[in-house]
Amino acid sequence: MTRKRRRLMLLGLAALGLGTASALALSAFQDNLLFFYSPTELHDGKVAEGQRFRLGGLVVDGSLQRLPDGQTITFTVTDTAFDVPVRYAGIVPDLFREGQGVVAHGRVAADGTFVADELLAKHDEKYMPPEVAKALQDAGHPGAPGAAGKPALPTGTVAAQ
Repeated sequence: MTRKRRRLMLLGLAALGLGTASALALSAFQDNLLFFYSPTELHDGKVAEGQRFRLGGLVVDGSLQRLPDGQTITFTVTDTAFDVPVRYAGIVPDLFREGQGVVAHGRVAADGTFVADELLAKHDEKYMPPEVAKALQDAGHPGAPGAAGKPALPTGTVAAQ
């Protein structure tokens, strides 16, 4: 084998390795990507069956219930247009309560209940996850940031994780 062929072969193997590494990195990124949906978008069927995603909205007053096992809670999330029942087993964030914004990570079960494996709650009185604020503004909710008497979200506000 000539020197030129060896170099060309080595260059080809390096390109193949780089391509394989890029494909694996993009595949891993796609698997970890979580999209945000509101209850209305979930109702409209924009979520594929079995897909993991973020569901956000307000916890409906009076909907929070603890199950007898002491670990599992059920509650309802709304964007004022549609409601979604949620079930979560685990430690609830300290600031999680009824009437407040929440973002839940998980997937929809066969019975239509959203089964969450992680809950994110607001961290002070002025904070609301941007996705939840936008969904509430789109639904015309009076408690949404930017509504009459409510300060708008500062630009660059990012949901805490």
